[in-house]
Amino acid sequence: MKPGIRAILLLIFLSCASLVSYALYLQLIKNLLPCPLCVVQRVAYWLVGLIALLAFLHNPRVILRRIYSGAIALLAFTGAVVALRQAWLVRYPEAFECGISPEEKFLNALPIARWWPTMFEANGDCADAIWKFASLNLPDWSAIFFLIFGGLAVYIFFAGHNGR
Repeated sequence: MKPGIRAILLLIFLSCASLVSYALYLQLIKNLLPCPLCVVQRVAYWLVGLIALLAFLHNPRVILRRIYSGAIALLAFTGAVVALRQAWLVRYPEAFECGISPEEKFLNALPIARWWPTMFEANGDCADAIWKFASLNLPDWSAIFFLIFGGLAVYIFFAGHNGR
């Protein structure tokens, strides 16, 4: 695999790790509780990052590289859809029903939520828009990062196969 492609995979992994770390900072230090949609995005960041790390370490040839990048793209674009849904709910909170949702009950009943509740337990409100940077809120930025990761994965998928 080309060194540039490996660098992109490492960048995706490090970016996902940084974004999940920042989400934990917002939760533990700034008391911004994650909602069910946030938890789904965290899972997507974990999966995108871990697959990128695995691909970086494995350094596969073309076929496996395409499988890795296809999986990253699929997960990243799925994460973007969830983030855009949350961004829509932030802008139109009247379309959202308050209270404990079935999604929250489902996510909190998963073994991963019991294993690492700080990371994967959903307790927040999806329509909260407390955090903003450059006039964009957290789901907006999340969607942007997911789209960047998906775009990079598509680039890796179609990148030439000269070299290893």
